[in-house]
Amino acid sequence: MSKVEDFLTKEDEQAIVEAIRMAEKNTSGEIRVHIEKTTSIDAYDRAMEVFHELKMDETELQNGVLIYLAVEDRHFVICGDKGINDVVQDDFWNCTRDIMVAEFKKGDFKQGLIDGIARAGEQLQKHFPWQDGDTNELSNEISKG
Repeated sequence: MSKVEDFLTKEDEQAIVEAIRMAEKNTSGEIRVHIEKTTSIDAYDRAMEVFHELKMDETELQNGVLIYLAVEDRHFVICGDKGINDVVQDDFWNCTRDIMVAEFKKGDFKQGLIDGIARAGEQLQKHFPWQDGDTNELSNEISKG
């Protein structure tokens, strides 16, 4: 796989955007997926940079979740802002990662991402239910670097 554009088909991307929309439907939380070819720094450090670049650290309730992938490096990171990290169980992100890895190992990146998004959405809905006046603060589109 040489290019980020080859990682997911247009149909896969639309299914992922729809999964984000559905996961966010009943919560004030925000979920983003960012895909890039490679990173020259530690994947977690790069994910935190992207988190900031996408303004995910500016949500009102600090409840943004980023799924970051460096496809050529075969690395991915799930990171949540302080609000969500403070309320989920300690092993939540590791369990989510394991569920995604199971699909990734089968080569089903779309399903792995959808499973991770759905799991994050369940926790966001539980801890940050949608209330009157909530707005979609961030785009649901997949960003690419």
